[in-house]
Amino acid sequence: MKVVILAAGYGTRLLRDLQNEEQFAHLVGTPKPLLPIGGLPLISYWVEALKARNDVSHLVVITNDRYLNNFKDWAQKYPYITVLTDGTSCNEDRLGAVTCLQLAIEQLNADDHVMVIGGDTLFFEDFHLNEVVQKFEIITNAESNANLVLTYPCKDEETNKYGILETDENQKVTALREKPSPKETASRQACPCFYVFSKSTLPLVQEFLEEKKNSPIDEKDAPGHFLAWLVKRRPVYIHPISGRFDVGNLEAYITCNNYFLNKENMCGYLH
Repeated sequence: MKVVILAAGYGTRLLRDLQNEEQFAHLVGTPKPLLPIGGLPLISYWVEALKARNDVSHLVVITNDRYLNNFKDWAQKYPYITVLTDGTSCNEDRLGAVTCLQLAIEQLNADDHVMVIGGDTLFFEDFHLNEVVQKFEIITNAESNANLVLTYPCKDEETNKYGILETDENQKVTALREKPSPKETASRQACPCFYVFSKSTLPLVQEFLEEKKNSPIDEKDAPGHFLAWLVKRRPVYIHPISGRFDVGNLEAYITCNNYFLNKENMCGYLH
């Protein structure tokens, strides 16, 4: 299996917050995946967990020109990581997460399944890579072109913040609705940026981009748009977890950091 960590965002909301708080001014210029969480860069929790596995053949982190040197400096500790840039230097010129995924797939010459991880996301402690990989193996043994995504429960008033998954009795995704109102769907299953795509699904990323080449950037930025398109063409199943940490603004970052600072032992986290 190959792994792509998406880290090409510009964190504009968090940057505004940091610039207005002198206590956190030292974090201005730090991309979200490299923010210190409990003393360790957020993305390093993922890398440490992936490093412990023997089924990960390649790990690519894709960022942008603005933060490229930050990631290269960080990756000196992890020489087996390939750091790519999407070539952009500001949020207005961003290519979008789906385009970045395609760039990484091309770099990998991907002929294997690919795990895609949002570089600014951590999950609650009931998440385990081992369980996710086992679930993926089960569904692909039954359907070789199957794919796996995560889901966690959200509140009624939160549906318009997330991509919401609708599923059948077999945990198969029937639709993904992007930021619906609570009245537009009965589902409360939010979908974070963590996917495991079977190798036969990978060519569809380029197909999606070609189909959307004249569409607004928002339709190529949020990975949920690709997922909504994909569920009509390939089987997609869910792996439920209890929740995630979001560091999209300063309040959420402080909550996440304090949680990890108060943990005496995070050995085995995410494994």
